[in-house]
Amino acid sequence: MVLSISLLSSALAQHTPLSIRLLPEDDERGLNGPQHNFDFLAPGVGGDNYKSAGFFGQNLRPYLAGNPQALAHLDDYRRQKTLFLIDRLVAVGAFGLYGQQILGNGERQYFNSTQQVAIGVFAASMLASTVINRNTNSHLQRAVTAYNTGLAHHRIWPRLLPEAMGLGASPTGQPLLALRWALR
Repeated sequence: MVLSISLLSSALAQHTPLSIRLLPEDDERGLNGPQHNFDFLAPGVGGDNYKSAGFFGQNLRPYLAGNPQALAHLDDYRRQKTLFLIDRLVAVGAFGLYGQQILGNGERQYFNSTQQVAIGVFAASMLASTVINRNTNSHLQRAVTAYNTGLAHHRIWPRLLPEAMGLGASPTGQPLLALRWALR
């Protein structure tokens, strides 16, 4: 019975008119996808009236306001985009320092100690960029999914979901499943 209810609620989530829908190209972005803004259809809006979510997802935040799980994913998206900007600034700064050192002493130098550090910082920045960009898009997609799932369950089911799960051991050494609920 629980399985049939969960299948029915997931089917309703796909057809809920008050759900948020991403642009089909944005919905299909996977890991390491392009880092441009997402477009979405607001709840209750039809047709091709897609709006930009903004660089940090700020235009999507008012629609997710009643869902703490969706807002947590949106905050993760904003954090990743902030790290992305910081990483770009570090890369451009390191590249600029390297270029400034070429003619810094009146003669051309291409591999002095300052330039070696700048090349190292630039390479580390490029490596960090791949790690930062890996899951950035999935955070916004999870935010929209959490919002739409909350609608499908009429906001009752998320209250019944455990806050945390884990494994523990009893005094006799038997494994135990630990569930924790928080009052909302």
